[in-house]
Amino acid sequence: MSKILRRRVAAVVVAAITAAALTACGAKTGETGSASAAGAVVDTAGPTVKVGLLNSLSGTMAISEVTVRDALKLAIDEINAAGGVLGKQITPVSEDGASDWPTFAEKSQKLISQDKVAAIFGCWTSASRKAVKPVFEKNKALLFYPVQYEGLEQSPYIYYTGATTNQQIVPGLDYLKAQGKTSVYLVGSDYVFPRTANKIIKAYAAANGMKVLGEDYAPLGSTEFSTIVNKVKASGASAVFNTLNGDSNVAFFKEYKSAGLTADGMPVVSVSIAEEEVKSIGTQYLAGQLTAWNYYQTTPGAANEKFVKAYKDKYGADKPTSDPMEAAYTSVYLWKAMVEKAQSFEVEKVKAASAAGGITFDAPEGLVTVDGATQHVFKTARIGKIGDDGLIKEVWNSGEPIKPDPYLKSYSWATGLS
Repeated sequence: MSKILRRRVAAVVVAAITAAALTACGAKTGETGSASAAGAVVDTAGPTVKVGLLNSLSGTMAISEVTVRDALKLAIDEINAAGGVLGKQITPVSEDGASDWPTFAEKSQKLISQDKVAAIFGCWTSASRKAVKPVFEKNKALLFYPVQYEGLEQSPYIYYTGATTNQQIVPGLDYLKAQGKTSVYLVGSDYVFPRTANKIIKAYAAANGMKVLGEDYAPLGSTEFSTIVNKVKASGASAVFNTLNGDSNVAFFKEYKSAGLTADGMPVVSVSIAEEEVKSIGTQYLAGQLTAWNYYQTTPGAANEKFVKAYKDKYGADKPTSDPMEAAYTSVYLWKAMVEKAQSFEVEKVKAASAAGGITFDAPEGLVTVDGATQHVFKTARIGKIGDDGLIKEVWNSGEPIKPDPYLKSYSWATGLS
């Protein structure tokens, strides 16, 4: 399917399901006085409350998203074991976005209209988030989005628990600059996140004496990287900034090593490769390369020790934890805190409780706080180096959680980007 046709299909699907939502009837009233004709209806009639889990369980993004779903289930199990939320047990309803953006939109509408969930946790790519955004806004339903992204967005019905640009990409560039890297080559998947991120990177570079020596994109799921890697090698760049997503990283790093490129000679900073992808790609291709995240399995602290142990006990001793998994796990606890502060599952009351401030959680990454104004989260930036054992060891951190700045208003060089 061509890109133009796919965009048209996505637009038709979103328009159709949104129209269906506005004409739907027979919905359960749920919580007394909690639902209005203009907003999502949450079914709280029984001893349980449903939440939606919306992740790619198949397709090119499954390499990254299946374990996010698993981390969400772990948080739900823990909360249920501790008594649930407002006396109700949480029932997860899992749907497969299938690495297809119109499917994400269709499944989100199903979870809202048919399952009458209190909130939905999921999406990975910005393309999937952009596809579902109008669905959540039309239905006035809640999405908790757990993955780092390109920023330049804010929705009244989305909570962004992964990093925004000033908490990941900008610190990654600052680290390269501090290491004396004066030029970069940009490699990414061909969709909104890498293209927007690279627009930001080019603005940063222009203001910080750093040259961008090339910029290439590959379709999601692409396995052919010989041409791109040859261009990277010929450029002589000091470093590569990698915004590839999914299993394309496997082919890219194998080709990178085959071309004789090394972490010592031309390091790659990746913003979508975490411990689980390291295992799939192979440490022989990744050892010594850099990542920019907010959490690693090796992050010190009692809360992380508990999380890692619980995850491995549930899913296997050989299963690593990662930043998106941790942000997803954390998002369920943040939603719980909002609901308990609101003393209600009603979306508008939950949002009001969040906006009032004071929503925090002692997360595996450290204390996180929801910024009521932007519905993003204060997060500590961390640069890591991939080891021979497949784990990522922190080599730098920001020292304290960074206030989210999704529109980069505090950076003069970012003027006009949004």
